[in-house]
Amino acid sequence: MRAFNFSAGPAALPVEVLEQAASEMLDWHGSGMSVMEMSHRGREFTSIIETALADLRELLGVPANYKIMFLQGGGIAENAIIPMNLLGKRSKANYVVTGSWSNKSQNEARKYGDVHIAASTEGSYTRIPSFDTWQVERDAAYLHLCSNETIDGVEFNAFPDLGELPIVADASSHILSRPLDVSRFGVVYGGAQKNIGMAGVTIVIARDDLLDQMMPICPSAFTWKTVAANDSMFNTPPTYAIYIAGLVFQWLKRQGGLAAIEQKNIAKADLLYETIDSSDFYVNKVERSSRSRMNVPFFLADETLNEAFLAGAKARRLLQLKGHKSVGGMRASIYNAVQIDAVQALVDYMKEFERTRA
Repeated sequence: MRAFNFSAGPAALPVEVLEQAASEMLDWHGSGMSVMEMSHRGREFTSIIETALADLRELLGVPANYKIMFLQGGGIAENAIIPMNLLGKRSKANYVVTGSWSNKSQNEARKYGDVHIAASTEGSYTRIPSFDTWQVERDAAYLHLCSNETIDGVEFNAFPDLGELPIVADASSHILSRPLDVSRFGVVYGGAQKNIGMAGVTIVIARDDLLDQMMPICPSAFTWKTVAANDSMFNTPPTYAIYIAGLVFQWLKRQGGLAAIEQKNIAKADLLYETIDSSDFYVNKVERSSRSRMNVPFFLADETLNEAFLAGAKARRLLQLKGHKSVGGMRASIYNAVQIDAVQALVDYMKEFERTRA
């Protein structure tokens, strides 16, 4: 019996994807090999990566003047790779800090250039600051933001128009959960282990004119211009993680694409937030206009009941609900692969726990 998995990442994968991967584990399409075993330069894997790239471009509507790259190192590594790729001609970057991950991003960027904090809610990561309060340095190379804060449960529902200044978005934990106008950004990136697939591959989508802005110290394997010119195979890529991502892209297309999956995600989030808001027993601290659909942190009003809540959840196969150690409480990550019956089971348990403990 599969449990209901609310992990923030690595996260739940669609059952159909897992079943297909299992059926193809020993022999991919009659090749006599597992994807894990085949050469990344052979025709078999070439067809896998080409299909994955085409499907992702279709799903997100990525314009022709953007390159899609598969890299390694996860979102944290990209925090260093981004300034090394973009601060070669200008030494300053804007950062917007709305949670734990964007704060990590700006701290890493300080190793490579001057960081200007254009906006911040540090001390209370519960909202997206109004765009008209941002203090943006226009002579900087870019502005970086985290479009969905996994730990704090804060999500951008709109983005500012900064003219020619490129916006760089860490979209790790909500990419592919809704339509996204890539043309509004200079760079969109994310680790795969949320909505894309398994850990091990990072996706970077970068506009062509930004591929020649790198610092001399940028390692060749992480230089976007080099990676793009070699179709993500300058060095051996994480082949199996790319294969799994490709299966997820195909699964998303079968669901009706991003517009259809967004409606499912809205229904799941509404169900969970309604349960929290209708009770004094549970609390979500994020302003309603900034709430994440993907990561829902909540707290018990009486936190002495935390361990009992988690124990009862585990007994009902509702797993990985403990909040991040930096903030405490609970967190339910309800990514694409988490079905509404899982959220309904969680909501039913929350109501039952409240009845027996209030």
